[in-house]
Amino acid sequence: MLQLPGPELVIAPGRAVEWRVHTVTGGTPAPGRTPSHNQEYHFVACAPPPGQAEDPDGRPGPRTDSFAVTFEIDGRLDEPALEAALLHCVRRHEVLRCDFRPSAAGGLDIEVAEPADVKLERIDRGTTASTAEARAYAERFLRSTDTRRGPWFVMGATVRRDSATVHLVCDHLVTDGTSLMVLVHDVATAYEAFAAGRQPQLPLPGGFLDHGRAERERAAAARPDDAALAPWRGFIARNGGPFPKFPLDLGIEPGAGAPAVNSTDPLLDRAGAAALEARLRTLGAGVPAGVLAALGVSLRAEGGPDVHRALVPVSTRGRGRHAHGAGWFVNLVPVEFPVPEGAELAPTVAGVRDASTRMVRAGRIPFVVMLRLLAPEHYARPWPHAVNFSSYMDYRAVPGAARHAARRVAGYTSVPATNGMFLWVFRSDAGIHLNCVHVDTREARRVKAALIGTLSRTLENMARHGTF
Repeated sequence: MLQLPGPELVIAPGRAVEWRVHTVTGGTPAPGRTPSHNQEYHFVACAPPPGQAEDPDGRPGPRTDSFAVTFEIDGRLDEPALEAALLHCVRRHEVLRCDFRPSAAGGLDIEVAEPADVKLERIDRGTTASTAEARAYAERFLRSTDTRRGPWFVMGATVRRDSATVHLVCDHLVTDGTSLMVLVHDVATAYEAFAAGRQPQLPLPGGFLDHGRAERERAAAARPDDAALAPWRGFIARNGGPFPKFPLDLGIEPGAGAPAVNSTDPLLDRAGAAALEARLRTLGAGVPAGVLAALGVSLRAEGGPDVHRALVPVSTRGRGRHAHGAGWFVNLVPVEFPVPEGAELAPTVAGVRDASTRMVRAGRIPFVVMLRLLAPEHYARPWPHAVNFSSYMDYRAVPGAARHAARRVAGYTSVPATNGMFLWVFRSDAGIHLNCVHVDTREARRVKAALIGTLSRTLENMARHGTF
């Protein structure tokens, strides 16, 4: 399983079919079923500029930050079984049955259809007769979601005589990286069951709207002087604001945006990743801490500061009933640790462990609530400058990971524009890779190329020699 740039989505030619969510009776208001803080923040931030219409004829185009995933089916496709599997998935996850609309107060309202009131609208997209036509179709499919107007989840398949490619695309409003893997596992498992004349056997998923409501209830009483916000207050004071700047020059003015470049590069092969894990275990740390340390040291070597400050996404789904749920189960927290010149592995990793403890404390309050309380001037606005943002994800731990190779699962990110550089480090059975999205400037291309080389060498040295 690799996380790849959207433009690398390649589907062999065939007959293209799509399915979209359709409610029989229309959604019903959901009192008490509020969106999560992330959903509301993202929805409001994607609003058109003041004075610009929101209807399809009055906007230059939809906002299409999206995630896609594909898997392969060998042999002749049982199309009724696939359609049944897709409907089963939508009925199973309430976030896929939601309709999102601006509220009168400028926020976000949700209507939720009952499972029995949902059906799928089948759309025949015709046959792609060449690789070029198939690539063009894949590009259109990746852009088929829209944060403000919907659809938020589109399903499709490219069907051939002896095989099929199933492809799903979700707007960020309804998914995170793990949720995308949950969905592909659910659809593939349900398809195999229905094709064999059986009912799918899958764990019960926790509802994302319940998760969002509980999150809001926990944070409702938070105030600017709340003790739970102490880690954020300290970070903001030392950083000069809640958004740590990307430490290298990307050739773009603060606040400006431009088309994005998206690429995935290998950092360590499978053996190297295993060696890194073993090395870090001797220091009482895991691979996520080691990757953070390597990023800090590598940016320092490329001209960055001797204190690494970044925003890091962390999962909020836990290991209970939400482990098999779909939604946006993520909070954003600050990380801060020293990376002096000549840094050594053990003390740097220890600094990351201390930073991780502070991250956990900072994560008790949702990032969006923190912004409202401590930095309201940044709420529901684009990030003010290129932000130092990095994440780590182990795809070997997600539901269905054991079947990724057999199903030939691949994930894709589609981010059309940005104002900085975002670093998604992930581990799979193939090793450790970096999916990087950055602004399309000459300086950013140079920074990214240099950083890949330095980060690869740093991780290799950590794994083999216990040094940076």
